[in-house]
Amino acid sequence: MPRQTTAGNHTLPVQAPPQPDAYRRDAAEVADLLAVVPATGLTTADAEQRTTVWGANELAEPARRPQWLRLLDQFRSWLIGILLAAAVVAGVIGEVKDALVITVVLLINATIGYLQERRAERSLEALRQMLVPTARVRRDGQVKVIPAGALVPGDIALLEAGDRVPADGRLVVAESVEAAEAALTGESQPVAKTTAPTTADDHEPVPVAERTGMLFMNTALTRGRAEMIVTATGMRTEVGAIAEALRTGAEPPSPLQVQMDSLGRRLALVSGIAVAAYALVSLLRGEELADLALRAVALAVAAIPEGLPAVLALTLALGVQRMARRGAIVKRLASVEALGSATVVCSDKTGTLTLNEMTTRALWAAGRTYEVTGEGYDTAGTVRPADERHGRDPHDATPHGVGTQDAALPALHDAVLPFALCNDARITPDGIIGDPTEAALVVLAAKAGVDPGLHDRVPRTGEIPFDPAAKYMATFHTDADARVRVHAKGAVDVLLDRCTHVLTEQGRAPLDAERRREVIDTAGRMGGQGLRVLGAATATTGQPNPREATGLTLTAIAGMADPPRPQAREAVALAQTAGVTVKMITGDHADTAAAIARELGITGDVVAGAELARMSEQELADRIEDVGVFARVAPEHKVTIVRALSRKGHIVAMTGDGVNDAAALRAAHIGVAMGITGTDVAQEAADMVLTDDDFSTIVRAVREGRSIYDNIVTFVRFQLSTNIGAILTLLATVLAGLPAPMSAIQLLWVNIIMDGPPAMALGVDPPRDNVMRRPPRPPGERILNARRLAAVTRSGAVMAAGTLAVFAGARHLTDTATAATMAFTTFVLFQLFNALAARSEDGPVLGRHQLHNRTLWICLATVLVLQVIAVQVPMAQGIFDTVPLSPAQWAICLATACPVLLTEHAWRVGRTRLVRPTDAPHGP
Repeated sequence: MPRQTTAGNHTLPVQAPPQPDAYRRDAAEVADLLAVVPATGLTTADAEQRTTVWGANELAEPARRPQWLRLLDQFRSWLIGILLAAAVVAGVIGEVKDALVITVVLLINATIGYLQERRAERSLEALRQMLVPTARVRRDGQVKVIPAGALVPGDIALLEAGDRVPADGRLVVAESVEAAEAALTGESQPVAKTTAPTTADDHEPVPVAERTGMLFMNTALTRGRAEMIVTATGMRTEVGAIAEALRTGAEPPSPLQVQMDSLGRRLALVSGIAVAAYALVSLLRGEELADLALRAVALAVAAIPEGLPAVLALTLALGVQRMARRGAIVKRLASVEALGSATVVCSDKTGTLTLNEMTTRALWAAGRTYEVTGEGYDTAGTVRPADERHGRDPHDATPHGVGTQDAALPALHDAVLPFALCNDARITPDGIIGDPTEAALVVLAAKAGVDPGLHDRVPRTGEIPFDPAAKYMATFHTDADARVRVHAKGAVDVLLDRCTHVLTEQGRAPLDAERRREVIDTAGRMGGQGLRVLGAATATTGQPNPREATGLTLTAIAGMADPPRPQAREAVALAQTAGVTVKMITGDHADTAAAIARELGITGDVVAGAELARMSEQELADRIEDVGVFARVAPEHKVTIVRALSRKGHIVAMTGDGVNDAAALRAAHIGVAMGITGTDVAQEAADMVLTDDDFSTIVRAVREGRSIYDNIVTFVRFQLSTNIGAILTLLATVLAGLPAPMSAIQLLWVNIIMDGPPAMALGVDPPRDNVMRRPPRPPGERILNARRLAAVTRSGAVMAAGTLAVFAGARHLTDTATAATMAFTTFVLFQLFNALAARSEDGPVLGRHQLHNRTLWICLATVLVLQVIAVQVPMAQGIFDTVPLSPAQWAICLATACPVLLTEHAWRVGRTRLVRPTDAPHGP
């Protein structure tokens, strides 16, 4: 039996369960259910027993695959499987050199991918600092600081402004408490908290954002003081529930993985057909099985681009390194390319598209409208009359910003003074302390000329703290004349009911019906622009600390918003130019979200979460193309949106920073989490983490991804044309009854050493000029489509014809060994010219773009030198079965290899002339 303890008038077990419905219950009832007296807290013994039952207050680490299995994961593809099979067959028939070379290539490929993923994992570990290291609790009747992981249900946690909440809890004390819950709910504004239970139908779940009597793990207090009873810890918290849901979420394969698997299956089919055709012909001709097997291995080696996996991994790894230097940590190599194929980016608003720093954008003060410049919590900026921007008086060149002799400035100073003094926020070099909205008002006052240090020189003699029910706050100050001055701020309609006068350009005036209507209209216009509106008022009173503020004079109305990141506007425009749609998904109100979307240039309908919840999956899929903003959404809505876009055939990228984004990050084709403001849960679910939290980095990643895909297409065309050329060469020789012009080791030399460096150099080609001016490629587009297959076959046929011509001609003039060496050399030299031909798909082959990749020219020169060594150096001759060639023979090989470039150039020029009248109707 568990030990008993007394709480209130009840005797209950110490091992009381967490309370998932605590928000519906009165705080005293929750205390009874959890067997705790809030005034004294748990005893140490109680806490220890509950720890043994409910465990530590920690989120469970995601299941980690053993390192050896993660290394084996690098071998999961059709291409790798085919190469493994080729290595085994080569070893079985005694071609140990071939088997060793293939094995080394596979190990290099696996090592590149494995090391990159390990490096990304280590980088992410440095970013995971979300959980609170310590917590203040009341235990044994005393306030103690304990590790946050030691909290248990029933603990009394003590919190102040700036503290991060260490667990889920029911509020017992809430003095002017507001909490920033954007990481959990997506709501950008701090939420006012009370000790009152949430009233709702017992059968209807209450959204987390509306549980005002609760605090939740990983959110933060922005103002006030709180005491809460811990009701849930670790994986039983709201954060833990989302983390648990991620364990069952499936990640869709990246487009590149799909493409490479498809390519691998096609190559397997081609290889099988080629080997079967060769074996059939050889058997009909009566060749011995040993010779047949040896040449079959050579043919299989010729059919598979052995260097392709290594080149692919290296190309992706280099792209990952470039992204890391620009603020992105990529967890999976294929993620960069996947982002390049994205057709839709679903972005969270708060902190991603916006600065997550409240900023005053508009001000009505002393009867005049002002425009406020500057961003965030930087006091650099001006407060200037709004009509000045539109040329109020074209003959008046006097500036009216802060610091001029404008007669309105003294009145402006007095009008915003309540915002500065009736305020608990402070701005320090390390950031803000307190509520973001109050910090925005401090910055506004500083821009309007109020000394930031005035707050300390005019101490309070009393205050009326902010109350969500009253919707205003007031402070009292004694001036030099011993008069008590009251300053208030709050909802405009609430302040109007407490005001008798209003400040105008002519001074203090009675608040009659006309002026009241003017104030209400002004506040309405600001609210219609998506701004959060607060009013300021002041009065002189004879009471040092009255219970309520009345007889006030309304002085100002401020309109605030979380402004868009400056780079985000440009990034959204660039994404739209590239054919990538940006959709905003936020927990904010629809008006606020729509206003920010307009500033960013995001177009489309605005759909609220309530309307979204009423839609069926089909209804949402039918409408989703026309929606630009989703507001007031719940976490499950984000997953629904991503799935609806996927059903429409889109490649979806999802950005986010909060726990509420994590499930959608996992469901998207590529999830992008924020590294600075992002939670550890979101970072775990994402494929890419931005270390600078800058949305523009996403667009740079799109550009990088498209460039990488272009380069992948380039080196696939380059390598496959080599393989087709080798296949045609070997099949033609067996059909003609000729000996094989190249051995298996020579084919490996071509496919790995000769093809490898040029292919790698093609993999780092700079982005094309039009890479962000063309639409995303169709999601189902194949790397080797019909047009590219035709180009590959054309080049392969030219190489096969040239190689066979040299081989057959040299056999009549010299011995078979020399002829084979010339054929081998010709085929290698073909690759030098083929690399230049493969660099572009359209336009002339010979052009200035050939000079843009110095690495490629270095690689081509290196390949030529290596081939000279393989042919002319005696030690190498024994390895590659070659004989030395004369300068004249080298010249024949070189001259034969040129046509692969010239033929491709002539083909493109001719095709361009044929299609010009259609594609360029205004041309000559």
